[in-house]
Amino acid sequence: MDCNEIVELVTAYLDESLDLDTRARFDEHLLDCDGCDNYLQQFRSTIGTVGRIPDDEIAPEFRTRLLDAFKDWRV
Repeated sequence: MDCNEIVELVTAYLDESLDLDTRARFDEHLLDCDGCDNYLQQFRSTIGTVGRIPDDEIAPEFRTRLLDAFKDWRV
């Protein structure tokens, strides 16, 4: 597995939706690649930070723009 595949699969990895073989290859890559390991940690940190924002603190029009921006995004 290379770094580009890691970027494409990171959300599936965090959602625990990868099959066992792919997850094992993902984990193996992380052991040898500090850049991808850092990327994964930054992704986790971003999710954690954004996840703590209460829904009522996000302007409805901004929420709509975010959802529209990512509605067709796929891993």
